Amino acid sequence: MSTMDAQIGFIGLGLMGHPMCLRLIQAGYRVSIWNRTKHKTASLIDAGASAASSPTQVAENSRIVFLCLTDSAAVSEVIFGEEGLVSKRPPKTIVDFSTIGFKAAQDFGTTLSNKHQVVYVDAPVTGGVVGAENGTLTVFAGGETSTINHIMPILERVASNVVDVGSYGAGQVTKICNQVMVMTTMVAMAEMLKLAEHGGVTSKNLPKIFAGGFANSRILEVFGEQMASRDTTLTGKLKVAQKDLELILSLGRETKTSLPMSGTATQMIRLAIDKGLGENDITQFIRLYDD
Repeated sequence: MSTMDAQIGFIGLGLMGHPMCLRLIQAGYRVSIWNRTKHKTASLIDAGASAASSPTQVAENSRIVFLCLTDSAAVSEVIFGEEGLVSKRPPKTIVDFSTIGFKAAQDFGTTLSNKHQVVYVDAPVTGGVVGAENGTLTVFAGGETSTINHIMPILERVASNVVDVGSYGAGQVTKICNQVMVMTTMVAMAEMLKLAEHGGVTSKNLPKIFAGGFANSRILEVFGEQMASRDTTLTGKLKVAQKDLELILSLGRETKTSLPMSGTATQMIRLAIDKGLGENDITQFIRLYDD
């Protein structure tokens, strides 16, 4: 059976999961969906997805299930909970797009393989909401190479770049390293934009001004003008950024790696959240400097 013929499931229909799932539906896949917040399923059902009453039912309807959840606790509940994916008839493969930390991914992969005969692929993504909508994400895939190759046609519907980085857990380490660059750059960008404003320069012009120089970055290109304009469009919440920073520091402790820049970024994001910005877009971090 080809992957195009396989029934697939998708659980976790937030800012990233919803557009990723929609792309699979539009590609012609038969998709069974479940989400804790029911209203997020409506537009996907209209697009052709079938609604399941629980993760258990998603598993019963699917050979391959994709997850895009907030943290390891949510992933654990969806997989191993009372109505979880492995409670009755497990799927053959679980592909986890969530960012959850490498120890959690290793534990999930080992338990699924040894106790449930389920193949696990640790597959966190980067590229943001715009990448999810356009199918231009990068997937850091950790797992069996044969499995990654088998599901590649599906992954290529949501990503333009799929990298086999090793066994499960390696995907999470790679994503966490990615977030070191993303998060420290976000904090530095806020300081740079505020410095420009205090110096009398129109900060929202800086992404274009710096486009051809060493200060340019994908972060500046995508988020610079939004941050400078205080545009509140939601692409990713600050409280989720804090979760990623905690994962960075946790990996640093576990590997005995000194991470002073990430530590500073974590302190700054915590301060912004303490000031009530946790539910805001990550670009709204700059408002910390507006006080």
